[in-house]
Amino acid sequence: MPTGCQSASEPSGEDAVPRSRELVDLRSRILDYTAGFTADGDYTPPDDEQRERLARGVGRLLDGDAREAERLLAPIGLGVTRLTDTASGRRYDEVAAAGRGDSEHWGRLYVTADARLSWSAQVPHPVSDRHTEKLGVRLLEENPGGALVLAGAHRRAGRADAADVAHREDSAFHAAVLELQKRGVPGVQLHGFAESTEDRYDAILSTGAAQSAPGEVAALADRLETDGLRVCRGWSARCRLEGRTNVQGKEAQRLHATFVHVELAPDARGDGPDADEAVRGLSGLLTTWAED
Repeated sequence: MPTGCQSASEPSGEDAVPRSRELVDLRSRILDYTAGFTADGDYTPPDDEQRERLARGVGRLLDGDAREAERLLAPIGLGVTRLTDTASGRRYDEVAAAGRGDSEHWGRLYVTADARLSWSAQVPHPVSDRHTEKLGVRLLEENPGGALVLAGAHRRAGRADAADVAHREDSAFHAAVLELQKRGVPGVQLHGFAESTEDRYDAILSTGAAQSAPGEVAALADRLETDGLRVCRGWSARCRLEGRTNVQGKEAQRLHATFVHVELAPDARGDGPDADEAVRGLSGLLTTWAED
């Protein structure tokens, strides 16, 4: 069961609100950030001490103590800002780099400030998995009660596979997802595959390292098929790209948290009718989680 961001014993009033506040076009703010990602871009992961501080800061934010989160995150170059989206009027708390430096490439976290936190959408390979960042923004915009965890660099940035955060535990992305999982917040992780990789399906669904699927995830597969998408169910069929080596999926299994790994064909991401169907199907899943 997902937990709320704040309990009766935790900070309230002004102590629960970040000092920095902005009125923004949320979609533009996020997509302008990812627009600069390139395969040859800079990326250095946070070290052990930075990740530990980052995890504590994100944890305090999720527990409703934004001021303590600010105190913990400031020394590693991160800030917390209360955003109000001009398009919807919804409010979010953003964890993002406060300036230039390594932290600029660690990614961002957006957490609902208007409702109980019920779900997360995770985008580990923005730009590299084309339009998954757009899909993540749409889910955040169109469904209350959510968080968006966004990687801060192209999958091939930095040295070797350092920025492939779906397969690395030494990232800010992994630290943020883990804090959500510890609090029982279910998550859907968004990926994309090339048409040439798998031309029989439009969507490949799995639960990562787990070998079974809860009822709401099976219902997602049914919903997508009803809407005309061809779906491979990783828990009952052999599918490529099932995400069994995904480190966030492995942690979810260890923590008994719900984790859904979603691979989508190009037409099911970004714009167009297939992408609209994918958003509708995924929104149904998020609504189910919000009602639990």
